[in-house]
Amino acid sequence: MRHLAIYDMDKTITREATWTRFLIASARRRAPWRLALYPIAGVAALGYLLKLTDRAGLKRFTQRLMLGRALTPAEMEAIAEGFADAELEHGVLHGARERIAADRAAGYTLVMATASHGYYAAAIARRLGFDAVVATQAKRDGQGRILSDLEGDNCYGPAKLRMTLDWMRGAGIARGDTHIRAYSDHVSDAPLLDWADEGFAVNAHGPLKALAGEKGWPELDWR
Repeated sequence: MRHLAIYDMDKTITREATWTRFLIASARRRAPWRLALYPIAGVAALGYLLKLTDRAGLKRFTQRLMLGRALTPAEMEAIAEGFADAELEHGVLHGARERIAADRAAGYTLVMATASHGYYAAAIARRLGFDAVVATQAKRDGQGRILSDLEGDNCYGPAKLRMTLDWMRGAGIARGDTHIRAYSDHVSDAPLLDWADEGFAVNAHGPLKALAGEKGWPELDWR
């Protein structure tokens, strides 16, 4: 029997959501003048709250606003690696580190499944010893430059479970032969937690706390 431990990232492994901080850190490093545009991102976020756009649309807009139309792979790698170094130093929860280490010691394959963009989530996951990453992916142009548009789905909600299943098929991992743990802080990951053999509500917000009580999912606090 194979064992998988699937972890959400933002507010499960990390203290805070990472996207806004990634954009600010990247703009500061690459084009500091773009920091003056950040209030526009706040207006866009209000549009999301008013359901005028979805999460994918908000990601597209804010990346274009703060990072520009396209970045070369080398430019994105430098930004992502720098951000991952800072996140590992200041942003990763001690309780998450302990649980990741315990699952690794118990023989679990570690998978990060996150709505965050793969270009920086993978850098964080690598530093934490994860074996695989399922994440939102960015489109590339004909020159290989990374664009603000998405390649496929935003890895959020039911799409995260679909993308995890796609990864398992690609890796030759059969669900029936695998024991799966899943960890998340947010009710949007209910499909993933319900599908897992063991679902854990970690640092849970109110709606997930309520659902965890109904479903019998153990609650963990890594903050």
